[in-house]
Amino acid sequence: MAVRTAEQYRIQLRQLLPYGPAWDLERLPELDLVLAGLSVELACVDARVVALYAEMDPASVTELVPDWELVMDLPDSCLGDSPSFGDRQLSVRQRLTAIGAQTPAYFVSIAKGQGYPDATITQHRAPRFGRARFGKAHFGTWRVQFMWTLNTGGRQRLGRRFGVSYWGERFGVNPGSAIECLIRRYAPAHTVVHINYN
Repeated sequence: MAVRTAEQYRIQLRQLLPYGPAWDLERLPELDLVLAGLSVELACVDARVVALYAEMDPASVTELVPDWELVMDLPDSCLGDSPSFGDRQLSVRQRLTAIGAQTPAYFVSIAKGQGYPDATITQHRAPRFGRARFGKAHFGTWRVQFMWTLNTGGRQRLGRRFGVSYWGERFGVNPGSAIECLIRRYAPAHTVVHINYN
């Protein structure tokens, strides 16, 4: 959607003037000043309409982030007391487009969204007749079938670094509080989650 300039509106307003001596711009130069003032205001309104159109899409929201957060019960308590503005924008997008699941792939996608690109899931299996092999190490008893481990695959790729961040932004990243909160929130209730930060 293109934004019209004040000059484009001024030309358009001149063309829309009715015919007659009362609307002649050569006889009434004050009328041209009125049209110039109106064209500036119309250009401002046009720019705000385009900005509002961008604010309706959570992928490009900037000004209405607090309103979107109010509707979606954000900011998320898992992100801490004062998340950065970029994290707040990302939370709005994710909350609106999230589908959810209880599969390992869903929890890997949560970890990737939190900055762990090499995350994997290890599902522990209880030794059972017909599945267990002689000489192979097994972990636990019958209750182990409800345990799983999220392997983060190393350090986060996110974070503020010297020379890349701006003044007032927190330096460094709290390594795991957000991912632990999110994983434990969405984990099935009957399971026990362990997080391995490698």
